[in-house]
Amino acid sequence: MNIKQMIIVGMADLNACKSPGVLTTLGLGSCVGIALYDPLSKVAGLAHCMLPDSTKIQNNNVEAKFVDTAVAKLLMQMQKMGANKRMIKAKVAGGAQMFAFNATNDMMRIGDRNVEATTKVLGQHGIPILAKDVGLTYGRTVELYAETGAFLIKTIGHGNKTL
Repeated sequence: MNIKQMIIVGMADLNACKSPGVLTTLGLGSCVGIALYDPLSKVAGLAHCMLPDSTKIQNNNVEAKFVDTAVAKLLMQMQKMGANKRMIKAKVAGGAQMFAFNATNDMMRIGDRNVEATTKVLGQHGIPILAKDVGLTYGRTVELYAETGAFLIKTIGHGNKTL
């Protein structure tokens, strides 16, 4: 693959591209990677979200940081590139419980809350989730291929898989 086609999405960031581009984000722990794809226009979008809900935080001006605002912004960006919202499908990775905290404390369940928020927000937008690789206790690096919609999940010690 031509390295110029690889677009890095940082933490609390999002981006979209057309085929033959590839979007990647590194080190998803409790953060969630939301991959959106329109198979007809071959427009792909990826968000690396840190927190579930912008309405619960005072300083929430970084839209990609939060699941609720990131999905809306990513959809707009993809539609500007020719994606049809009715055709967009989702795949989700991340949302791990990276540290051994008391799982009953809601503030420490950031990974679970990110996955729950992602499911809720995508449902509100009418976007089906085709596949998930979420939870557990390890980080993930992901790549989303705009040509095919393939979502490659890379882990250390737990193998790689394509959703």
